[in-house]
Amino acid sequence: MFSKLKQKLYFPIAWYFRFFAVIKLNRWKPKIIVITGSSGKTTLLHLVESQLGDIARYSHHANSSYGIPFDILGFKRQDLTINEWIGLFLLAPFKFFNTTPKEKIYVVETDCDRTGEGKFLAEFLKPDIVIWTNVSRTHAAGFDRSVSDQSTVEETIAFEFGHFIRNAKEMVIFNIDNELISNQLSENSQYRIISVSKKDLKNYQVSIHGTEYQIENKIYKFPYLLPENVYYSLASCLDLCKYLKIEIDDKFSRFIVPPGRNSIFKGIKNTTIIDSSYNANYDSMEQILTMVDQIRSNDKWLIISDMLEQGQGEKDQHEKVARLLLDINANRIIVMGPRSMKYIYPILKNHLSKNVILEQFIQPRQVLDYLRKEISGSEMLFFKGSRFLEGVIEHLLADKNDINKLCRREKIWKIRRKKWDL
Repeated sequence: MFSKLKQKLYFPIAWYFRFFAVIKLNRWKPKIIVITGSSGKTTLLHLVESQLGDIARYSHHANSSYGIPFDILGFKRQDLTINEWIGLFLLAPFKFFNTTPKEKIYVVETDCDRTGEGKFLAEFLKPDIVIWTNVSRTHAAGFDRSVSDQSTVEETIAFEFGHFIRNAKEMVIFNIDNELISNQLSENSQYRIISVSKKDLKNYQVSIHGTEYQIENKIYKFPYLLPENVYYSLASCLDLCKYLKIEIDDKFSRFIVPPGRNSIFKGIKNTTIIDSSYNANYDSMEQILTMVDQIRSNDKWLIISDMLEQGQGEKDQHEKVARLLLDINANRIIVMGPRSMKYIYPILKNHLSKNVILEQFIQPRQVLDYLRKEISGSEMLFFKGSRFLEGVIEHLLADKNDINKLCRREKIWKIRRKKWDL
């Protein structure tokens, strides 16, 4: 009952905050650069920020119909709890009087969690430039009711994201290798089109020490683990800089990988932790597991958790992950969560090599207890999925100062992890 009420009130309440945000946005008048897509948006935002620096303002931790108006109005939410809402409602009418930011460029990350969100945000922001790199089944549950007999979930999601380019005024940078994106482009568009294709990626290498991309005759090195498809974000960032006539820092020296996106930490007992716990859908699972498969380790453990909000395709998506795992080089695979146990574990149990140790758990605390007991030293522990894996990682870090580098540090998430005995 409460969930249905939240769904009905989602956009009416969002309109309230958007009304005041529009007033402030019209006073500010920045060039608006929208970064959108099903995944990888925050990494691309960080890549762009590493190049544009302080000439632009960035919508960090804000990408929704609520988050973006809050960011424009200057709200800094601290704990994401219900008690904050009263203050937000009362302060909103006064926030648009505040001084507008000095930056003349606004780089904003936008997501589409449900039908109508792309239209809501695109008509609100009216972007000058749009960068769109991918489409997949992230938040697919929010689109199930909108899928017609003539379209797939992926096509419905792509149409929603397509509102951003249909409202673009100046330029669109897009992944031409993705047919779902290409189909949303209009032949009669007034904006300039720049396409990004993987045919321009000449070489890709990844190891525990970092990642290299060769684009034409230039090599870009990062001290982070980045999947091959981050190439689309890298190339899009470079194209944006060229268009804006920004001098490019080839070393991307100011780039910092966002929390929960393949961060590397030292763990207890001399283990190496790869933290990809921020979120998961099949496309990101495929990209990240393919990357991890290329990293050499004498004892590689995969801790895989549920993919949430997959809607009616939940079974199919998890079974695809299971078949993907069958070909990944690992010493142990640990699956966690009701969906992973129901759909992934049976396939692995019947077809996984007998040389690979397989375990399943329903709760994150059970995974933590198992890892503490079983690791002997020097293992590489790779975490991917939802359901509080960051809470498991938190207790395995060698340096407790690294806890602040994990995702979901807000008070509401601490409360939820505590309920799960984390």
